[in-house]
Amino acid sequence: MVKFTYYGHACFLLDDGQYKVLCDPFLTGNPKAVVKVEDVEADFILITHAHGDHLGDAPEIADRTGAGLVGIPEVLGVCEARVPGLKQHPMNLGGSLTLPFGKVRMTLAQHSSGVPGGIACGYVIYMGGLKIYFAGDTALFSDMQLIGKKDDLDYAILPVGDNYTMGLEDAALAAQLLNARHVIPVHYNTWPIINQDVRHYKEITEAMSRAEVHIIEPGGTWEMQA
Repeated sequence: MVKFTYYGHACFLLDDGQYKVLCDPFLTGNPKAVVKVEDVEADFILITHAHGDHLGDAPEIADRTGAGLVGIPEVLGVCEARVPGLKQHPMNLGGSLTLPFGKVRMTLAQHSSGVPGGIACGYVIYMGGLKIYFAGDTALFSDMQLIGKKDDLDYAILPVGDNYTMGLEDAALAAQLLNARHVIPVHYNTWPIINQDVRHYKEITEAMSRAEVHIIEPGGTWEMQA
């Protein structure tokens, strides 16, 4: 079992009872944030790209907690420039990294990166006996089917806000291509430009895929099980 805690926007924590994996920790300046930067604990921090609403407070949290930063080398370079000497685990697309809690595999994402020379990414996170796909910010792309084919996904954490990422219909099709058992929507309702009727997303996704959609409000938790 892995406990999922949603901190708002695209920031969440995965906790298997021994290790804490924090993803895209945008808290400062996040109107949906439900926790203060100084109160967040992490053993590892996964960063999908260098836009401010995803890289967020990663360097400062890593500096305070000693967490290892995982990401594209150019993105980790942004962190190093802000806080030198951080523990880093650079990766690139298609690569896998074994960590104390399990493994992460870096996947393609169709999005800009926020730093020259960098690229956006997603992750398949192997933790607590589960396979959890975090898409990061992305458009719909057909290779999602390959991600789901390579790994029998238990959970897919998908952006649904439109304008900057997939909207409701594309994210529903993404769930179908990925063939995940469960979907958690993120990256919506933070600002008016990405406001969405997430209950409609649940309806259309469950109608066209095998996924059960779990709507989790900022501050909410979910016990992830197969």
